[in-house]
Amino acid sequence: MKKYKVIVIVLMLLTAFVACKKEATTTKNNKEVAYQCPMKCEGEKTFTTQGSCAVCKMDLKPLSEVVSKKEISTEISEESIFNLDSKWHTEEGKTIVLEDLKGKTLVMVMIYTTCKAACPRLVADMRNIEKQVPKKYNKDLQYVLISIDPETDTPTKLKAFAKENFMDDAHWTFLQGTKSSVREFANVLAVKYKQISPLDFSHSNIISVFNPQGELVHQQEGLGVDNKETISKIIETVTK
Repeated sequence: MKKYKVIVIVLMLLTAFVACKKEATTTKNNKEVAYQCPMKCEGEKTFTTQGSCAVCKMDLKPLSEVVSKKEISTEISEESIFNLDSKWHTEEGKTIVLEDLKGKTLVMVMIYTTCKAACPRLVADMRNIEKQVPKKYNKDLQYVLISIDPETDTPTKLKAFAKENFMDDAHWTFLQGTKSSVREFANVLAVKYKQISPLDFSHSNIISVFNPQGELVHQQEGLGVDNKETISKIIETVTK
């Protein structure tokens, strides 16, 4: 009888252990399939399938990845553009600060949509760079085009421009600021510009690459120049 009780107890303990292990495995699996917008456009809302955010169009990230990125680096160096606290409007009409782009390698350029001379070539250069960087890196990259004509380039205008130039995927972002925030950011990039008529500007032609902490790592100056060095630096930065 005593032997029978021992066997029953052992079986009960074994059953409890298997149940706990199964529950832990289920919990782990559930975490692996939970996705969230990295910018939390819909708060803490999570999704069971991978896709893009309905608001900002950025790729949804596994919840564990979103958490780990916050844990990896919370400090911002003095050289980071994330120290700028100005607010910007995206082509989707969302208001952000530059720090919301933290965690991705940024490829940035300043243009304006009514430009008929240099800007179309700068846009072509950006598309050419994006085309040559392997697509597998897109989830860790953001190509950002900032308007130097914020009065004309509204979010609606920027959205239309993005579609016209086939730059409407999640890894493309267009920003409208204010005259002062645009000037401040241009100074950071060493971009010079001057309004010479109501709809025309003269400006520098510079494409800048920033690491995920917002620190400048490379600049390409000119139009239609050899972009091999820029592409190499982007890949090097995104894979660090």
